[in-house]
Amino acid sequence: MSQPAQTGILPCQSIEALIEQGAIASATPWDADQVQPASLDLRLGRRAWRVRASFLPGAHRVEDRVRDVAMHQIDLSGGAVLEKGCVYIAELQEGLRLPSGVQARANPKSSTGRVDVFVRLLTDHGGRFDDVAEGYSGPLYLEIAPQTFSVLVRPGTRLNQLRLKAGEPPVLETRDVGVDLTGDIVGFRGRRHAGVVDLDHVDGHDPRDFWEPLTARRGELLLDPGEFYILASKEAVEIPVDQAAEMTPIDPSVGEFRVHYAGFFDPGFGTAEAGAVGSRGVLEVRSHETPFLLEDGQTVARLVYQPLITRPARLYGEGGSHYQRQGLKLSKHFRPWG
Repeated sequence: MSQPAQTGILPCQSIEALIEQGAIASATPWDADQVQPASLDLRLGRRAWRVRASFLPGAHRVEDRVRDVAMHQIDLSGGAVLEKGCVYIAELQEGLRLPSGVQARANPKSSTGRVDVFVRLLTDHGGRFDDVAEGYSGPLYLEIAPQTFSVLVRPGTRLNQLRLKAGEPPVLETRDVGVDLTGDIVGFRGRRHAGVVDLDHVDGHDPRDFWEPLTARRGELLLDPGEFYILASKEAVEIPVDQAAEMTPIDPSVGEFRVHYAGFFDPGFGTAEAGAVGSRGVLEVRSHETPFLLEDGQTVARLVYQPLITRPARLYGEGGSHYQRQGLKLSKHFRPWG
């Protein structure tokens, strides 16, 4: 099986070539929009398990390890509610038979992070969450832990995405990301006792039932421990057409909070070529053990830029996107505020 000659992130046409070669397989026909400019959306399968503890497979297969911690099995075929505060393992429809020299990394989709559903990819014999070893051959599973809202899922629901890499791409640049606390509404805080979010129902929920709008005083916002916030970046975010980026948490010494569960930015996000100058990054923020006072412009995350092996055949947002040209914005599941 052929492998890329360069070092870098694989664009959509390379992902499609791997699908044609059988290096990426699916239990069902592929969705037309499943391959993104520099990533692949992954879909839930039919089976999931409520588990009493998270785990790493280590020397084991995931399904063998699930037997040790499973409380009960869930059939997702007719739709199933995953309760907040619980941990689940679900099989994915996609599997891998990667060629030598190709590895992968997973991240939650932006819509998943914005409803505070914590997800991590698992592979057989894997020693790390979300990282897929070079040449891995086997099934894929997803750990799912809703934090603020219970969610309704079914086979085909897309909660995470896979970025494939040839070798170990170099870091081209890192940029600090500050938080914007100006404007009439500076963010939203999730309501603890809201209803269920159907993760396949776009524009299907009244945001007032799930979110509390926030204002800042003197350019400051107090984060309460254990609460979940949606904020926006101070700076416009632009991803060059021959690069991709991942937003990573800041060093813990900068502040006691976690930022951005969903970290992938595809090539073309926020660019003039894709018609999206001025797009902001949306920040998913959770404070830890102590209250924390954020100031306008304060650094809360970092963008890490890496090269693609070649320009992608299509750019982010060219076929339409919920998040291109965005400012402060809730996930696609909610109607516009007001």
